[in-house]
Amino acid sequence: MKLAWILWLSQLMPQPAADSLCLSTTLYLEARDQSLRGQQAVAEVIMRRRDSGLWGDDLCSVVTARKQFAPTIVSPNTRINNTDAWAEAVAVALESERNWALPPGERQEIVPGASHFAALSIASPSWRTAYQVATIGGHTFFKVQTLKPRGG
Repeated sequence: MKLAWILWLSQLMPQPAADSLCLSTTLYLEARDQSLRGQQAVAEVIMRRRDSGLWGDDLCSVVTARKQFAPTIVSPNTRINNTDAWAEAVAVALESERNWALPPGERQEIVPGASHFAALSIASPSWRTAYQVATIGGHTFFKVQTLKPRGG
């Protein structure tokens, strides 16, 4: 499957299926070579951003916000061709969505407060000196800004 096709399909799908597809795709592109915990942490950052409303009102809007995540950074011709990694990304996305649907006090948070992450071995974002929440595998997670749920 090509990334462009997946993103097109997500625009035709009803919620919450579209969000699950967008989250799965982003986990595959950003973290397929990371541990389960690393993939869960990436999903957590994305859902925290969605809840804030600063990057969009749904997961597809968040992951396709300009130059924020792999879906807008890599080529639209990028192929999702590792079926094992894809299956794992889908499973992690669905479980992460289930976990995040719990009341805040009941969620398992891996990177509390993290609003951003980066693979510092290949990227040097301007916010890399922000508070480091954790490093998991190849990603360092940062609290660049305090994100609060809309209306909260």
